[in-house]
Amino acid sequence: MKLSELRTGERGVVVKVNGHGSFRKRIIEMGFVKGNKVKVILNAPLRDPIEYEIIGYKISLRREEASKIEVISETEAKELLSARQSLPALDASAEAWLEREMDTLAEERRKVIKVALVGNPNCGKTSLFNIASGSHEHVGNYSGVTVDAKEGVFEHGGYRFNLVDLPGTYSLSAYSPEELYVRRNLVEDMPDVVVNVVDASNLQRNLYLTTQLIDMNLRVVMALNMYDELEARGDHLDIRQLGYLLGMPVVPTVSRTGEGIDALFDTVIQIYEKSDPHIARHIHINHGVELEQSIDRIKHLIQKDADIRYKYSTRYLAIKYLENDREVEKVVEALPGRDEIIAARFEEHRRIEGLLKSGMESALVDAKYAFVEGALAETYIQGKKKRHTLTDKIDGIVTNRWLAFPIFIFLLYIVFEGTFVLGEYPMQWIEWIVEKFGAFVSMTMKDGWLKDLVVDGIIGGVGSVLVFLPNILLLYMFISLLEDSGYMARAAFIMDRLMHRIGLHGKSFIPMVMGFGCNVPAIMATRTIESRKSRLITTLIIPLMSCAGRMPVYVLIAGAFFPKKAGLVLLGLYALGILLAIVAAKIMSLFFKEDDLPFVMELPPYRVPTGKSVFRHTWEKGRQYLQKMSGVILICSLVIWFLGYFPNHDAYDSVQEQQEHSFIGYIGKSMEPVLEPLGFDWRMGVGIVAGVGAKELVVSTLGVMYADDEPVSGAQDESGGPSSDTRLQRALVKSVTPAGALAYMVFILLYFPCIATFVAIKNESGGWKWAIITAIYTVLLAWTAAFLTFRIAGLFL
Repeated sequence: MKLSELRTGERGVVVKVNGHGSFRKRIIEMGFVKGNKVKVILNAPLRDPIEYEIIGYKISLRREEASKIEVISETEAKELLSARQSLPALDASAEAWLEREMDTLAEERRKVIKVALVGNPNCGKTSLFNIASGSHEHVGNYSGVTVDAKEGVFEHGGYRFNLVDLPGTYSLSAYSPEELYVRRNLVEDMPDVVVNVVDASNLQRNLYLTTQLIDMNLRVVMALNMYDELEARGDHLDIRQLGYLLGMPVVPTVSRTGEGIDALFDTVIQIYEKSDPHIARHIHINHGVELEQSIDRIKHLIQKDADIRYKYSTRYLAIKYLENDREVEKVVEALPGRDEIIAARFEEHRRIEGLLKSGMESALVDAKYAFVEGALAETYIQGKKKRHTLTDKIDGIVTNRWLAFPIFIFLLYIVFEGTFVLGEYPMQWIEWIVEKFGAFVSMTMKDGWLKDLVVDGIIGGVGSVLVFLPNILLLYMFISLLEDSGYMARAAFIMDRLMHRIGLHGKSFIPMVMGFGCNVPAIMATRTIESRKSRLITTLIIPLMSCAGRMPVYVLIAGAFFPKKAGLVLLGLYALGILLAIVAAKIMSLFFKEDDLPFVMELPPYRVPTGKSVFRHTWEKGRQYLQKMSGVILICSLVIWFLGYFPNHDAYDSVQEQQEHSFIGYIGKSMEPVLEPLGFDWRMGVGIVAGVGAKELVVSTLGVMYADDEPVSGAQDESGGPSSDTRLQRALVKSVTPAGALAYMVFILLYFPCIATFVAIKNESGGWKWAIITAIYTVLLAWTAAFLTFRIAGLFL
């Protein structure tokens, strides 16, 4: 509860004081420190200011000031104690007891620390977040993995930490969406402590962000991450002196292994409690005499408005306003004295340009980098530099003008061939187990609709999807290896020229490749693209990237119709998706206003992926796949079975007649005129409709629709083991031509994105317009491509 929310006459106990620098210092000096009792004496007629009594003094605060002080009130304490069933009948003798309990509750609440993780992209923030909180967020050795705030909770040293992992950002300017997102989070949510995660292998670049955090006057602890790499190079860093120069404690960490994490959060507790006055000190980045004069002038003008000091560091506002920051301009120019501030900025810009022969923004940035260089000159000694590092040697090959694209295509082929070949054996055994289990249930249950529901609806539907779990796990494992090794960033690098030619940004390629896993997080990852045009076009073409949900369809059909060339078929499908996405992007770029921005993306050093990280990423995706089977896939399978069983199941003898005269038969038959030119039968059309919910539903639906085309006992090979073809595959081979099967895979690749992707497009584009346009163009594209595939393939297959 905020102090401003207490009613007249009500008492409370101070928990903590939020706000910035001088404001916090002044409020604490007035007696608003943890554990002190405070009482509301009266409210002014206009409800501002409010008079409080604390440590025997009566003090007036504005409501805005009081809102920055967190308290626990008598009413709140009574409710909490009553919920714990420890509240006695309150009388005069119980007042002292209640006060003691309020102190205890205030101390409990104070021991909750909100910590924000802030750092450059690919500095190891999310790895640190996962180890500290026990979470399993996706990590990768390239920028843009974290696209919104992730929250985790854990306990350490008697304190409860609410940990927030913010997107990686190189600065706190309003240049890119992630920069603005991080800055707003720091200003509006006001974390108790900021952990600035710094990549020890690139200190000069990382410390620029640190200087901006210092400007914001936040309580900061630096996590000097990947410290093992700095030591491995033979470099030396005087950590204590660096911390002194920056005014913050510096703790070496290795988030990959967890080394230093406990020490880091011990230090966070010290900063929060201020148990050691020497551990941190507030400093200002000295920008030089002339720039400091400009900053002071603007700062003093801003400070004339008393209310703004509660929310912002006025020095920070002055610096950003001098940099022509758009967001800060909105804040400052809403102040009563805005005309004077605007005029002062104009004068200071002219003065600095005349004195330094440089623009104000460039001069401020140069001054910050000069401070960083000076700090490192005093603390950092570089070891013997190798002429060519391993990363340089590998980059000389994988980014070579002639070798880059063949290597990229070869790696994709390895991924798809490996997914199919290595996944075939466990897939066969799972299919064999599912069929044996179905046969056992079929023999033990009495004939009737319930038996058909269990055998055909549940086992046939869900089992058809479960079979492809090994392929899904392998696909995500390969993607994780490419991400963690650092190759994904190189893929974006080599594709930048092509992306630029089709009207996109090099960064667009990262979300596109992420789409191979799932389109939803890929669309969210477009937030890291600064250009509005590129961001929107990338969002609209990501549904053409073949997600893992489509993989079971490809493995099912390619394994049945093209078993010897399944890897090439998969590669061809993914390549077709990329090719059509490129064409679509080029066409779309003709209708959007040009706002091209430079390609700026870090190429991180190559790292050997850890087994723990790869396993965690792979299993997390596998777990989500299993959850889908027990949720939406199971429900859809039951719905499809119900629609295929009723209303006249017992009126017909053959399975084909039963299905054709069922509800699902009527639906499928109504689509047949549209699907017949593509070589599909009506049952395949039902699978297409189901796939709108989730692409995995295509296989489960086909599993239900073709459940009675093969005996449930399951085929075996000559040795008595499982057959190399699943029951569903054998049924499809009997019903569909190879050309129709190939066209079906093309249609599944391109048509309507799943509902989750449809909603993600709506959210990221800002309305239903672009989501509906995406749905329409993908369906038309899918039909056209499938028609051409069926006609052309029919000439050869």
